[in-house]
Amino acid sequence: MRMLHTMLRVGDLQRSIHFYTDVMGMTVLREEEYPEGKFSLAFVGYGDERSNTVIELTYNWGTDNYDLGEGFGHIAIAVPDAYAACDKIKQLGGKVIREAGPMMHGTLVLAFVEDPDGYKIELIESD
Repeated sequence: MRMLHTMLRVGDLQRSIHFYTDVMGMTVLREEEYPEGKFSLAFVGYGDERSNTVIELTYNWGTDNYDLGEGFGHIAIAVPDAYAACDKIKQLGGKVIREAGPMMHGTLVLAFVEDPDGYKIELIESD
């Protein structure tokens, strides 16, 4: 078994694709339209779906926002330099909600950013 993807419901598919590709550096792997179900999908990630876990962005036609609730925490992404990643994300219009620095009660360097729909993304500095 292996993990395939995480699905996020988004209010504007093109805005989310822009964020995950232009700001976060992912690639659109595939897009699908389901007119009968009135939804569209885009799969984004850092590598081929056959060997990498990816994100499925789901847009339900006519729904422009969601109540994220209290149950979802965040997605985590490894970056070589969390400080540089935050600088780049801000330059590209992304929202950094916790600047890079050591985690509370530890030495691991991390940061948090937020996507256009409010989903949190943790950046963990890792080789």
